[in-house]
Amino acid sequence: MAEYQPGVCNIGANQRRARRLSAIASFAVAIGVALAVAVGAVPDLSLWVTIPFVFGGYVGAFQDYFRFCVAFGALARYDLSGSGGSSGRVVASEAVRADRRKAAKILLFAAAATAVTTGLGYAAVTIL
Repeated sequence: MAEYQPGVCNIGANQRRARRLSAIASFAVAIGVALAVAVGAVPDLSLWVTIPFVFGGYVGAFQDYFRFCVAFGALARYDLSGSGGSSGRVVASEAVRADRRKAAKILLFAAAATAVTTGLGYAAVTIL
């Protein structure tokens, strides 16, 4: 049985699976666009379209990995029902602050990973 832990864990197995599938779908779209640019089917500027998909992919992947939902953290909620736990609202102000800090960190990690990935991807696609 999973337990809610402020700033550490706020989603269970079902919620993690949803974020993992979202990450896979987002990365697949980004890779598809990059491949279309690489083979010359669409202009190089189309790579800009990949940025939100890469960012969304990283957000989903990091939420799955860290067992923590950014939106739930921002909204002071948790859902561990898919892992035998409970779901509900976070009421303790210290816990809400810890959750919001964790949510911000995940978004920063995703933004940094997106910048690196899209930079390397753009370099690889335009050099090929």
